[in-house]
Amino acid sequence: MKIIGISGLENSVPFKQANWPGLEEREYRIAQGMDAAAALVVDGRLVAAAEEERFSGKKHTGDFPIHAIRFCLAEGGMSIDDIDEIAHGFDYSPYRDLYSRDEVSASLYNQVFSREALLAQVRRDLPGFLEEKVCSVGHHLAHAASAAYTSGWGECLVVVNDAMGEIESLSVYDFHDGEFEKIRTVGANDSIGILYSLVTLHLGFDFNSDEYKIMGLAPYGDPARFRPFFEQTVQLRDDGSIRIPILKLNRSREERENYTATRAYLDEHLVPRRLPVDPVSAIHQDVAAALQECLDRVVLHVCGYFAAQTGLRRIALAGGVALNCTANGKLMSSGLFDEVYVQPVAGDDGTALGAALYRTSLAGDVPNRRLPAPLFGPRYSMSDIEAALHRFGDRIEWQYLDSLEATCASAARLIADGRVIAWYRGRMEYGPRALGNRSILADPGHPEMRDRINAMVKKREAFRPFAPACSVEEAHRWFDVAVDEEHPYMISVVDVRPEAQALLPAITHVNGSARLQTVSANDNPDFHALLLAVGETTGRQMVLNTSFNVKGQPIVNTPDEAIETFLGTGIEFLFLENCNVTRSDA
Repeated sequence: MKIIGISGLENSVPFKQANWPGLEEREYRIAQGMDAAAALVVDGRLVAAAEEERFSGKKHTGDFPIHAIRFCLAEGGMSIDDIDEIAHGFDYSPYRDLYSRDEVSASLYNQVFSREALLAQVRRDLPGFLEEKVCSVGHHLAHAASAAYTSGWGECLVVVNDAMGEIESLSVYDFHDGEFEKIRTVGANDSIGILYSLVTLHLGFDFNSDEYKIMGLAPYGDPARFRPFFEQTVQLRDDGSIRIPILKLNRSREERENYTATRAYLDEHLVPRRLPVDPVSAIHQDVAAALQECLDRVVLHVCGYFAAQTGLRRIALAGGVALNCTANGKLMSSGLFDEVYVQPVAGDDGTALGAALYRTSLAGDVPNRRLPAPLFGPRYSMSDIEAALHRFGDRIEWQYLDSLEATCASAARLIADGRVIAWYRGRMEYGPRALGNRSILADPGHPEMRDRINAMVKKREAFRPFAPACSVEEAHRWFDVAVDEEHPYMISVVDVRPEAQALLPAITHVNGSARLQTVSANDNPDFHALLLAVGETTGRQMVLNTSFNVKGQPIVNTPDEAIETFLGTGIEFLFLENCNVTRSDA
């Protein structure tokens, strides 16, 4: 069976712009349906997947993912006529009557959420595709399927935790024998994801986009200062659920749309809102610390309760909240579970995969295997790369290297010399993390490296940490993990060993932690080979690894984008496959 799963709601932001003109640009992100993506699943096996933003250049776009669909078809050697179904990771049909209660909500349903709106996009971009082959999967069920069917387990607890999917914010499932038994839901009016995003907005960052910045800011603050506020705001219930009364303050249509009553409450009872141009001060750090502590407490409460209720010792996580590396690290070290799996494409882009897997499961068994490092995006041939090189030929010079071994040796020498390089190789990553195929790399042992990359390349906030990529064989030397323990997705925080912290200043956060990625020869042999070569030059099979993009730009996709981004930043060398690119004036 051949299924293309998709995510995103194309009309969501345009509808809000039309009906609520004059908002701050950041406020238009208080909407569902960002992070459109497509995933091709053939007989239960993921063949190709990518976010629409990587093709359009519009970060977090919710547009119908036609470019991602075309990529998936090309990668699979198929036409749209070969596809049995298109499965969308939203299903609002059960809530049609709920949205008919006022004129604006009814228009929202018809223009954004309805099957008719989706079919209009299919007709526009995929003319001739049979409408009866377009189906919808509930948002949280798609998230759950993305985690359970890629966990490699026949039985586990599944927790989906996000801002909002249709009307739910948190869902708990007992997954066994290939099927889901839903055992608890929490509605959007008690959403820890929405609260976290509203405080993110309150602190001057972007809703539904910059939550990871709060996670990075939190270790600088003292949670005790605002702990009473969050303990009162987020109530842990005896049945394993939570209540957040301030989210119910929004009564009118206007208040519900933009959470204006909740935001006014934060102004009065938390701290005055920070504008994006204002400096980040100690009080903002303390709010971030208390908010992160609150999220950690909620995750442990919910997961711990249902672990005790079900007796299940394995848990699979998905949903946007599952991208919070600090909370994931706390859960992994809590002892509540023998094994914790976080689906690496845990945000809404991952529901494209989940919708396709769920629809596949209805037709038969899904071969449940652990998802490898999610390198399922486009790759480009040397002829594509050479054409791009010649298009920029008046601004760059390049040298061909004769093998992967020679390329790794050259790159490793530059990294050891304190140079910043871009590494572009193989298939692009599916999901939010660059895992070694579209990466900016440097030596984590240079004390000034974090500030250098922030200033000359990433152009981002100085408080945000960078992540290490380390060979799985050596990770236990530097980090508080077991021998051969794998963290392949850069999705959890671990402690840097105390004796190693001074040796790794560029990736050790202020609290002694790091967002570790382990790399194995099985998952990514080329990146693993580079780490081995780096080990020969620095004594550490490790690099600082951050995504190959600049602030506000999606991770680069094409060779042209790679060269253009290289030229627009302070990156010193660009490796396009086995080709070393420098500036003409270098």
